[in-house]
Amino acid sequence: MTILRTLELTTRFGGLWANRDVSFEVDSGELLGLIGPNGAGKSTLFSTIAGAQRPTSGWLHFEGREVTGWQAHEATRAGVGRTFQLMRVFSSMTVLENLTTAAHVRHRRPRAARRQAERVIDMVGLDPVADVPAAGLTAAWKKRVELGRALATEPRLLLLDETLSGLTPTEANEAVDIVRSINQSGITIVMVEHVMEIIMPLCHRLVVLDYGRKIAEGPPAEVVKNPAVVEAYLGRTG
Repeated sequence: MTILRTLELTTRFGGLWANRDVSFEVDSGELLGLIGPNGAGKSTLFSTIAGAQRPTSGWLHFEGREVTGWQAHEATRAGVGRTFQLMRVFSSMTVLENLTTAAHVRHRRPRAARRQAERVIDMVGLDPVADVPAAGLTAAWKKRVELGRALATEPRLLLLDETLSGLTPTEANEAVDIVRSINQSGITIVMVEHVMEIIMPLCHRLVVLDYGRKIAEGPPAEVVKNPAVVEAYLGRTG
């Protein structure tokens, strides 16, 4: 079953094409990597899928329903969870409180929301810091809180925006195991990541953007040999 489908999705800011005619599908249960050089349009595409950015043209379908131009709260309630490259934790709240707040998207009763938060804390290994205010956490722990908050909304599609970047090798390996476990639990994942050593063994397929356009799609081993992909990554500076 196709859970997500974009068709000629285009977003333009004045004379700048952030995304241009981007079409791809994501199967339910898949772990898809979205890659490309800086400025390729990955974050804009994520924002469009998550309802934070309205496209200029094109179509977006989620679970067979057209949702083009939906808003962020509609996407969340429909089953789309998202992390952010710039972490947005509630600094004055504890980790448990951060996740409980997110769980209220599904659970009106405080006790039920807390139970959901506790399940997610166990899932992503946040137990050691569950009662710690988020302001005092390291960047690695804050990334887990971001991930946990997204999971607390009980998504069927999870968008991960550089969740693994900036981590030490040990932290990255632990995070990879968590992401893989989340996917194996049945949650579809689309992730933006720059570290190819992480993307290659983790993702089932890759979609590559460059200057807002899709330039390649397929299994990681094939995509990294694509001449257009090699040029996009190695043929420019900065």
